[in-house]
Amino acid sequence: MLTYDLKTEKKGPLYLRLYALIREDIRSGVIPPGSRLPSKRTLAEHLGVSVVTVDGAYKLLVDEGYAVSRERSGFFTSPDAVPAASPHSGGAFEPLREEPGEPGQDLGFRYSALTKIMREVITEYGESLLLKPPAFGCAELRNAIAAFLLRYRGMRVEPGRVIIGSGAEYLYGMLVQLLGRDKLYAVEDPGYEKIRRVYEASGAKCELLAMDGDGIGTGALLASRADVLHVTPYHSYPTGVTATAAKRREYLDWAARGERTVIEDDFDSEFSLTRKPQETLFSMDGGERVIYLNTFSHSLAPSMRMGYMVLPERLMEEYRSRLGFYSCTVPLFDQYVLAKFIDRGHFERHLNRVRRKLRQQN
Repeated sequence: MLTYDLKTEKKGPLYLRLYALIREDIRSGVIPPGSRLPSKRTLAEHLGVSVVTVDGAYKLLVDEGYAVSRERSGFFTSPDAVPAASPHSGGAFEPLREEPGEPGQDLGFRYSALTKIMREVITEYGESLLLKPPAFGCAELRNAIAAFLLRYRGMRVEPGRVIIGSGAEYLYGMLVQLLGRDKLYAVEDPGYEKIRRVYEASGAKCELLAMDGDGIGTGALLASRADVLHVTPYHSYPTGVTATAAKRREYLDWAARGERTVIEDDFDSEFSLTRKPQETLFSMDGGERVIYLNTFSHSLAPSMRMGYMVLPERLMEEYRSRLGFYSCTVPLFDQYVLAKFIDRGHFERHLNRVRRKLRQQN
């Protein structure tokens, strides 16, 4: 909102003083070219002057070419009134330019079903979409994910142990707060660099464990001093290694030797080309020492910043007491839409289309 002290300069009618002040802001770039000016009534009430005063100032601005009047739209500064202000001129800041995001894999996603569900959710839930989401995520999405994991990954998961968050990176940070910054976190080397960077940015220390042809090398694993092991058993990046069943058992045996935890980052598992995806560490362990984590950012779209983790029962009460005060970082609207998308089978049909396409390419 434009704010001026019209009493400072006593000379001349009010509308001329207002005209001169707005004109100077347009010239200096404080009001950028093409900007919409406040309505006459709104500005009059804000400045404590009459609408006639504002009307007179606006008319002069139009006559002088500093502003244009658009029918039923209001007044705008002229796009050609002045050149854009330099960042060092004391005028307006240089506007941000959108930087392109990282290109994602073309998965042939079909938007028609998603847009239809979006309209349904708006109609069905209305103003309740403006409410704050439940701390762990809405029940509809947690139920849908638990049912999907049973159908697609053979995992028996209680919906109450599913935690929703805005992507895997956010959940990595939450896990450091849950398990402790004083713990040593072991990660794959080479591995997805952001995992280590998020852990270290959250205050934890990391140990790099060298990879071999079927996962983390046995020698490196046995010699590790870590309390927490973060693995991507289905598809390690950038090596592309998939851990064998024996290697997965090795990870669980390592965890069983002490008070240790395995974080199973199930990246890319939805695109398994086998008819039956490999058994998860979570299922092999019975959900005692393994935290299962996955995201929809890769399987659907990079812009869909939504992930989830499944906690062992032994950690649920600690999570509630220590981190249950956090608000869920995913809007209710997005959660309801994804829940319906999964429940109606659209997500699995999408995955099946992608898998068929990948089989044809291989």
